[in-house]
Amino acid sequence: MSTPAAPAPHAADAPRTYEVRTFGCQMNVHDSERITGLLEASGWVPAGDAEPDLVVFNTCAVRENADNKLYGNLGRLVPAKRRNERMQIAVGGCLAQKDQDTILEKAPWVDVVFGTHNIGSLPALLERARHNAEAQVELLDALEVFPSTLPTKRESAYSGWVSISVGCNNTCTFCIVPSLRGKERDRRPGEILAEVQALVDDGAVEVTLLGQNVNSYGVEFGDRGAFAKLLRACGQIEGLERVRFTSPHPAAFTDDVIDAMAETPNVMPQLHMPLQSGSDRVLRAMRRSYRAKRFLGILERVRERIPDAAITTDIIVGFPGETEEDFRATLEVVEASRFASAFTFQYSIRPGTPAAQMPDQVPKEVVQERYERLTALQDRIAAEENRRLVGRRVELLVTAEAGRKAEHTHRLSGRAHDQRLVHFSVPEGAETPRPGDLVTVPVTGAAAFHLVADPAAPGDYALRRSHAGDAWDRRQAESCGVPAAPGAGGRGRVGLGMPALPGR
Repeated sequence: MSTPAAPAPHAADAPRTYEVRTFGCQMNVHDSERITGLLEASGWVPAGDAEPDLVVFNTCAVRENADNKLYGNLGRLVPAKRRNERMQIAVGGCLAQKDQDTILEKAPWVDVVFGTHNIGSLPALLERARHNAEAQVELLDALEVFPSTLPTKRESAYSGWVSISVGCNNTCTFCIVPSLRGKERDRRPGEILAEVQALVDDGAVEVTLLGQNVNSYGVEFGDRGAFAKLLRACGQIEGLERVRFTSPHPAAFTDDVIDAMAETPNVMPQLHMPLQSGSDRVLRAMRRSYRAKRFLGILERVRERIPDAAITTDIIVGFPGETEEDFRATLEVVEASRFASAFTFQYSIRPGTPAAQMPDQVPKEVVQERYERLTALQDRIAAEENRRLVGRRVELLVTAEAGRKAEHTHRLSGRAHDQRLVHFSVPEGAETPRPGDLVTVPVTGAAAFHLVADPAAPGDYALRRSHAGDAWDRRQAESCGVPAAPGAGGRGRVGLGMPALPGR
């Protein structure tokens, strides 16, 4: 039998290193930026390619296999923890809020379990676990400090999230989020706009306003028109070129928001509007307080005011009791809606939700067959809608992320105003853009999930260097420990998480 490896020695004063692994939605991505900011404010440093002294899992509880994914990852860390005597493991997010003590029962080598309402306690919990040599669990039932008051290390220099609210007041029967994140809490408009301004001052050109239901923003402080006013106020911030938001709820979506989108130049022509089902009977069972006719009416009014709007959605296939007739109703709404893209999900039982107790759970093989029909339809529509854009000139915000084939195609990537992903080439002899710069190019090809732009001549390509590109240069210089390029001066470092176009 082999002898276990001795714990790796560490200098007592060596800085502790960390890694944050994020599962789930935009809320989790944004929370992870705050976790990262808290850790670095407490003296932790990124592990990079080295084995970290701390791994934080920021978890999601929405997907069926969320817990299996977590425990599989936790199990794989056991050998690393044996090697590194000061290694710690922390689990936070929605699954931690839901499972609570179950995590320590299944994975007793975890050091800290913290919930969605007490991210700010993480550094103290880690220190307490180290000092007491025993696991620490803290799961508050309600939010005490709004997350935006916490330090943040944002991922990108040019684009990012700004939370306008946390929690949700809806009672959808398939959703566990309200019980994990609590009732909706709204930030005051002045706080939100101050955060947006700070990001722009540091180089951001794009901001996404984030909430579980942005349309209900303002109800807590008595202003039902607050969200439309917030969009218009963002339009007054100099240097902010692109404003997006997610997610609205069809039941609360009002025409004043459509007007604000249409009349505010920097609010982008993109809308994510969750459908969930095209069957009124299923929507009723889901406790979604709108029907297919209202949903289609919203899309019609949006396109009347914003003809080039790209509309994306969420759809659940196989909700309990869904019949073939119900499913065909969903296909009909999808065909009529002409979505640019869609998140499509196979329903799975989530313990703790009303839907989990419903009769007539749809057999897995039926759900799979319907799912394949739906995605085939949506893929066809997306490809058709993308082909309509061939020949059009589009302005792209250049991103740091490259396509899977970039090494062979030598194309860069960017996002159009409507958030479509475009892979583009730079003509020979033309200046190469930085992430955060903007280029205008003609669309020359289309697929279901992206566009291609290969300018035939330098005249087909226009580059606009931006203060976001300058911010990218500064960040690269800081990470390499070399001076920033001349003219790339600026303020302190604030990075931003890059929003993504919903995919299938």
